[in-house]
Amino acid sequence: MVVPVETPTTPRMATLEDPIDIGGLTVPNRLYRAPLLECAGNGPDAVDTLIDDLEPAAESGVGLICQGATIVRGEGGCAAPGMTRVHDPAFVSQLSRLTDRIHDHGSRIVLQLEHGGLRSMETWHAEFRRANPELEQLAVSTPPWQLRVLDRLGFLAFEPHVLSTDEVYELAADFGRAAACAVEAGYDGIHLAGANMGIVQQFLSPFYNRREDEFGGSPEARLEFLALVHDEIRERAGDVPLLTKVPAETPAPPVVRRKLSLGDGVELARRVERIGYDAVVPVQTSVVWDMSIIRGEYPDRAWENERLQEEYDAAFGGATRKRLVALANRVQSLQYDFEPAWNEDFCRRVRERVLIPVLAEGGIRDRTEMDRLLGSGRELDGDGNDDGTGTGTGATDADPACDMVGMARPFYAEPRLGARLLGGATGSDNATDTNDNSNSNSDTASALCKNCNNCTVPQVTGAPGMCRTPSVLRERGELDREGAYD
Repeated sequence: MVVPVETPTTPRMATLEDPIDIGGLTVPNRLYRAPLLECAGNGPDAVDTLIDDLEPAAESGVGLICQGATIVRGEGGCAAPGMTRVHDPAFVSQLSRLTDRIHDHGSRIVLQLEHGGLRSMETWHAEFRRANPELEQLAVSTPPWQLRVLDRLGFLAFEPHVLSTDEVYELAADFGRAAACAVEAGYDGIHLAGANMGIVQQFLSPFYNRREDEFGGSPEARLEFLALVHDEIRERAGDVPLLTKVPAETPAPPVVRRKLSLGDGVELARRVERIGYDAVVPVQTSVVWDMSIIRGEYPDRAWENERLQEEYDAAFGGATRKRLVALANRVQSLQYDFEPAWNEDFCRRVRERVLIPVLAEGGIRDRTEMDRLLGSGRELDGDGNDDGTGTGTGATDADPACDMVGMARPFYAEPRLGARLLGGATGSDNATDTNDNSNSNSDTASALCKNCNNCTVPQVTGAPGMCRTPSVLRERGELDREGAYD
């Protein structure tokens, strides 16, 4: 189904504290917790784990909580250990305890739906493959030659099952069924994992998608799976707010020539709006799982953690392969150094072409930056204070880049980070530079996250998502004692 849309004509500017409408859902402010790996699984403690992970953000005032990628099928498709599955209506109904807790704080919550396809553990996790030899990776097409080379070298293992046309329809129906169960459990909307090498991106990407049926062969046909998922969700879950990530594969390695350019990503966003999606999240992401989506430092503390060495060996297939993966991680950390708001240009280009809300994430770390992205930045004097002129650096330098701003990893470091970023936060005022993370004034507050990525690598073992950097944890403790999160 394609919905006609108008062409944007005037800039839309807002402050972080302003409410926003997404597909008829009123979100109380424009700060959101971007999807993360909660590693909650589906066991008896899963709902409590999710509440422990997600409620603090809502308690701190964050307007929208995006629960991390959850799998729409009962087996296979997990990109990492411990991902939650939402194929079982009985389990999903228990998640109403979570949605109720989020709503108690006035926040909204959306569920991100996912299937890993060729990025699944069936491809890369050695111990999981040995324990589940019957599982095949679901593939949009035969893996490209670049991935087959990695297979021959022993880094990955491909035994893919290329989806038939009928199986594509059934997979889209699984997305619709999971969405219907989620809405019944109180979720306010559905967020599709349209990037980071999940199966939706694999349908969208010319690198992966070489199909010859109605789901491949042209940019329009490659979008058909996303259109079909939209229709399935609308039919089964009703007129629920529907968001999706939109990828541009600009960080892809030079050996990849068939990929989504920035212009292709903008055009995808325009078409997604016409299909009827209610918001988009433009992100630059590679065609392989690398540090382009978690830019920052090499996580030396995580790799050197003695307690995790055996589990790393199990995941990567031995000590030698573990060392090779760590070496690749080090090289990528040099290639994808941290860059503030690295999706800003992509978001701005999309926002110039669509009327639906554009959500920005990736390298956003402080309130001043958020104000600039929203077009409501204020001129600050040398002490980091509002000079009272009422002029905005973002509004004068360029049109707003987005309508909402989100962060992911910083919430591992500060689960109640919203209290420091939104108006009314209190705490230490001893910092004058916006890079001094101890500043708790909401106008200039900056996240404590050091972009060290020590939180990410342990998750290949199923370890929970949490900050593991002592200096950051000490700073958080000091801020907590000062009442910065009250």
